[in-house]
Amino acid sequence: MKKILIILLFVTSLFSSNDFLEPDKAFQTQINKKANSVEFKIILDKTIYLYDEFLKVSIVGDKTIDITKQLDLPKPVEYDGFIVHFNEVVINVPISLIQQKITEGKYTLQFDYQGCSKKGLCYSPMSKTYAGELTASTVQTETKELAKAATPVNETDTITQTLKDGSILLVLATFFGFGLLLALTPCIFPMIPILSSIIVQQSNKEGGKMSAGRGFFLSLIYVLSMSIAYTVAGVLAGVFGANIQAMLQNPFVIVGFSAVFVALAFSMFGYYELSLPASWQSKLNKTSDAGSKKGGLAGIAIMGFLSALIVGPCVAPPLAGALVYIGQTGDAVLGGLALFVMSLGMGIPLLAIGIGAGKYMPKPGGWMTTVSKVFGVVMLAVAIWMVDRIVPFVVTVALVTILAMGSALYLIKNGNKFGKIVALLLMVLSTAFLMKSMTADEEKLHYTYVKTVAEFDKVVAHSKKPVMIDFWATWCVSCIELDNITFKDPVVKKELEKYLLVKVDVTKNTDDDKALMKKFNLFGPPALIFYKDGVEEKSKRIIGFKNAEEFLKIVK
Repeated sequence: MKKILIILLFVTSLFSSNDFLEPDKAFQTQINKKANSVEFKIILDKTIYLYDEFLKVSIVGDKTIDITKQLDLPKPVEYDGFIVHFNEVVINVPISLIQQKITEGKYTLQFDYQGCSKKGLCYSPMSKTYAGELTASTVQTETKELAKAATPVNETDTITQTLKDGSILLVLATFFGFGLLLALTPCIFPMIPILSSIIVQQSNKEGGKMSAGRGFFLSLIYVLSMSIAYTVAGVLAGVFGANIQAMLQNPFVIVGFSAVFVALAFSMFGYYELSLPASWQSKLNKTSDAGSKKGGLAGIAIMGFLSALIVGPCVAPPLAGALVYIGQTGDAVLGGLALFVMSLGMGIPLLAIGIGAGKYMPKPGGWMTTVSKVFGVVMLAVAIWMVDRIVPFVVTVALVTILAMGSALYLIKNGNKFGKIVALLLMVLSTAFLMKSMTADEEKLHYTYVKTVAEFDKVVAHSKKPVMIDFWATWCVSCIELDNITFKDPVVKKELEKYLLVKVDVTKNTDDDKALMKKFNLFGPPALIFYKDGVEEKSKRIIGFKNAEEFLKIVK
C-alpha cells in the first residue's frame, strides 16, 4: 500500500508540474464534415506521440462496429520499441463506408486514441465523437459524388468508368471487342464441342441435309440463348449482388447437367433417339412441313442458356466492370446491353463453327455414323470435365482412362487401319496420363486458408509480409488455369515468396463466402487482392486470368 501511495503521489506531482501539457493542448483535435467523408485530425505537440495500436474508429449505436481496418490510416513509425505517430494524424471516414454499415438514420462516430510525452508521462485513453445522419438524399448525393470523383486504379475500375463516361455506341463497340477477346479464353472452349455435337445430332435427324446457312442458324439460336443467359444473370448479380452462375455450381446441378451429356452421347451411339414426343411432332407437322426441325430449336436454345450458366461461370474484368457499374448506378439497361453485346462477341467463334459444320458436314452414309460416334465420345469427355469439379482427382483420372481405353478397344475391334493407329495412340497416351497422374508430386504454393471476414481481418492484421488473397473455386476454369500455368512459372513462384498467400475457397458459395466477396465487391472468382501494411493496394487487383508475364508486371 505504501508503494502504491508513493506512485500515486508521484504521478499527481507530474500532472501538477508545468513541464507537462494538459491533454487538450497535447492532443489538439478537429472533426470536420466534408462532401464525401468525416475528417478527424489530431495535431500533436512536438513532445507528444500517439500509439498506433490504440488508434481506433468505431460506429456506435445499438452495437459497436469497429471500422479501423477498413480505413486508410497514416503510416506509423517505430520509436523506443513502440509503433507510434508524430506531428499530425488525419483520418478520413468515407460516408460510403458508413452507409454500408447502417444504410440510413443517425449514427455516431467514435475516435479512440492514447499517447505519451517524450518526457515520460503517459496520458489516459481519450475519445472524441461525431454525431451525423444519413438520409435518402444524402446517400443519393454521396453515390453521385463518388461516381463522379472516382479515379480508375485497376482494369475493372477502368472498364466501369468507360460505362459511366462513354457514349452508348462507344460502350457497346468496346464490349463487343471485349467479347471477341474473351472468346479466346478457356471459359468458352467447352461450348465448342457442345455446339458441334448438337449440330451433328441435328444433321442426323434431318437426314444429313445440313447447309452452311442451316448450321449458322442453329449456332445463332445457341449463341443468342447463351447471350440472354449471361445478360439476365449479370443484371441480377449487379442489382442484387447474387451470382446465379455461382449458385448453380452445386453437386446436384452439375451431376444433372453431366447426365444430359451422357444421354446425348448414348443417343449419338445409336442406342436411342432424343426427340419430342410423337404427338407433339405430329401437331407441329400439321402446322408446317418444317415442324420436325422446329422441335429441335427449343432444345438448342435451352442447351445454350444452361451452358452459359453452368459451363463457364468465371469472372473476367469486362464482366466485373459491367456488374460493378450496374451495382453502383442501378442502370441495368446500359449494363445489360453491354453484357449482351459482349456475349455476342464471345459467340463469334461458335457462329463460325456452325457455318463450317454446315458446309463440311459429310454426305448421308457411313461417315455420318462414324462422326456421330466420335462426338458421342466428345460428349462423354465433356461430362467427365463437368464432374471433375466435384469429385476427387483420382476419380477423374479413372474416368478419363476408362474412356480412352474403351474408345481404343472399340477401334481395334471395329476400325480400319487408320482407326487402329488412333487406337494405339489412345492407349499410349492414356497409359502415360495414368502414370504421370500417379507419380505427380509437384511443389505447390503454400496457402493460409480463411473462411470468414473475421479470420481474414485477423490474418491481414498480423502479417508482417505483404498479403495476396486468392479467391478460388473448383468450378472456376480460369482459377485452374492460374494454378497450372501462371503460378507454376519459376519467376512467379520466386516473386510470391515475398507474400503471405491467403486462399478463399468459394466453391460452395456459402454465406461466409458471399460475405467475403461482398467485402471486396466481387461477383465471383478468380480474383487476386493485394494488401500491404494492412491496406489494400487497389492498383494491383487482378480479376480473371493473367499469364506469368502480365501477372509479374502488376505484382512487381
